[in-house]
Amino acid sequence: MTGGGRLRFAYNTNGMAHHRLEDALDLLADAGYDGVGLTLDVQHLDPFRSTAADVARVRAHLERRGLACVVETGARFLLDPARKHRPTLLSGGGAEARRDFLLRAVDVAAGLGAPVVSTWSGAADPGTPPAECWRRLLAGLEPVCDRAERAGVRVGFEPEPGMFIGDLAGWRALRERFPHPALGLTLDAGHVLCEPGGDPAAAVTAEGRDLVNVQVEDMKRGVHEHLPFGRGDLDLPSFLRALESTGYDGLVGVELSRDSHRAVEALGESLAALRGASGGGPRC
Repeated sequence: MTGGGRLRFAYNTNGMAHHRLEDALDLLADAGYDGVGLTLDVQHLDPFRSTAADVARVRAHLERRGLACVVETGARFLLDPARKHRPTLLSGGGAEARRDFLLRAVDVAAGLGAPVVSTWSGAADPGTPPAECWRRLLAGLEPVCDRAERAGVRVGFEPEPGMFIGDLAGWRALRERFPHPALGLTLDAGHVLCEPGGDPAAAVTAEGRDLVNVQVEDMKRGVHEHLPFGRGDLDLPSFLRALESTGYDGLVGVELSRDSHRAVEALGESLAALRGASGGGPRC
């Protein structure tokens, strides 16, 4: 996605797990955020229990508060209460549950007017050959991307450290194997720092044409731990300048999923850091 104008900042609801969704949206709007990364979860628009009327109510709330939205699918225990992020599209058993969830997420996104659903590969089952992982991943992504294309939604695929597609080289391999028009890239700045020699600003420049969603937080080089800004090695001003230079016009969403206990403080600190790094102060 490219265009003009200032960057638009968002905050992921996986970092507001102790708030009702409506309260979370109000806090973000009151703080001055432009949008929200809405992680569909047991307490936030559960895609297995929410009705079309529920989705319509959330859409109305978003519109009333002037918030744009992307749909995130990284809920930890939505599909299996005993296993984090399981099953995945790569699972030998249960992959259909993940596929169903992603199809539902596309429908929710369409209902909300959200242009992007973000997802990832998941980790491979131990001992599964790479060729089989690729087969399962592409078989799972195809119906999701097909539905997204019909709904006018993009699928933002996120390389995640420790997963089968764990870095930008993996993303490029996926793009080559599966050049679906609905498929784009969700780029997480911190995840790039986990790659040897990874440069988030350079990654934006290299992958800019495929960007449909951006996530940002601080992270120490080589350590996959989401941190508040200023506690890691991210050059935030350079990263934001790179986004501006590409003309990226999607949301730039803060992801601090382990900071729900201090969400109100974290969302305020994060927006102040983003505005400071982008050369902007508080907006009236």
